[in-house]
Amino acid sequence: MIGAIIGDIVGSRFEFNNYLGKHFKLFTADNVFTDDTVMTCAIAEALMMADVDFSDLSECAVEAMQSIGRKYPNCGYGAKFIKWMFSNNPKPYNSCGNGSAMRVSPVGFVAKDVEEAKQLAAMVTKVTHDHPEGMKGAEATAVAIVMARDGSTKEEIKEEMERYYDLSKTVEDFRNEADGHGREICQVTMPQALACFFEGKNFVDVIRNCISIGGDSDTIAAIAGGIAEAYYGVPRSLQKMLRLYLPDELMAICKNFSFVFQTQRLTNKEIGLDYWDDEMYSRFVVSEEVREVQQNFCVRAQQ
Repeated sequence: MIGAIIGDIVGSRFEFNNYLGKHFKLFTADNVFTDDTVMTCAIAEALMMADVDFSDLSECAVEAMQSIGRKYPNCGYGAKFIKWMFSNNPKPYNSCGNGSAMRVSPVGFVAKDVEEAKQLAAMVTKVTHDHPEGMKGAEATAVAIVMARDGSTKEEIKEEMERYYDLSKTVEDFRNEADGHGREICQVTMPQALACFFEGKNFVDVIRNCISIGGDSDTIAAIAGGIAEAYYGVPRSLQKMLRLYLPDELMAICKNFSFVFQTQRLTNKEIGLDYWDDEMYSRFVVSEEVREVQQNFCVRAQQ
C-alpha cells in the first residue's frame, strides 16, 4: 500500500498544476498527502479490523473510512463522498469516481488469489462506489496487484487488464491529449494508470510516467504506484520519506499493515516492515491486538 501513498504524495503538487514531463523532484515542501492516502489507510485498517474470514469487511470499511476520514476533512474529497463520510446513515451513491481504485491497493496485498481479490474489492467498494464502472476500477486494480505480487509478467497482467479496459493508448498518447485535471472517473483514470505501469522501467519511472501525462496526477500515481509496488518493490529511500509527510496515526497504520500482511506475502522485494528502518518506527509499538490479527492471518494463509 505504501506504493499508492508515495504516488499520491508525489502527485499531489501536480494535480491542479500539471507538468507534462518526467524531470522533476519527487519530494518538495509543496507535496502533501491527500484523500487518496487517507482512504488507502482506512481500507488497510478495515482489513485489520475485519474477522479472519472478512465476512464483516463492508461494515469495517464504512467504520474505518468514516472514523479516519473525519480526522482529515480537508484532504480533497469529492463533494458526494464527504457528505457520505459525515452521514449518520451512509449509503452508496452510484459513483464511478476513481476513488474506488485509488484506495483499494491494500486488498491486493491481502487476498489469497485473484478470485478473493475480486470479492474483497467488491466488499470495500460497494459501500460507496456501487456504479458498475466504480466497481470495475477497484476490481481491476486489486487483480493487477495480486498478479504482480505473485510473479505474473507484465504481458500476462496486461492480457488480464484488457478484459476490463481498452489499453491501446500509450503514455505518449495520453500526454499529447492532456487538457488539464480531467475527469475523476475510473473510465478515464484506469487506462492512464495502467499504461504508466506497463511502460515503466522501475517503480520511480512508473510514478514519473503518471505525472508526465497530466490529468488527476495524484490519483493516477496512487493507482499505478500500488501496482508498481507489487511488481518492483519500493526503494528503501522512498519508504523513509513517508515519515516527513504522514502524521503518526497514518504511519502506524502503514506499519501495522506491513506487520500483519505484507511481510507474509512479499519476502523478496523491498516492501513492508522487513525493509523499513528500525529507527523510523522506534516510537511505535505493535500492540497485542495487532499481533493476534497477524497470527490469525498466518493460520488462514496456510489453509
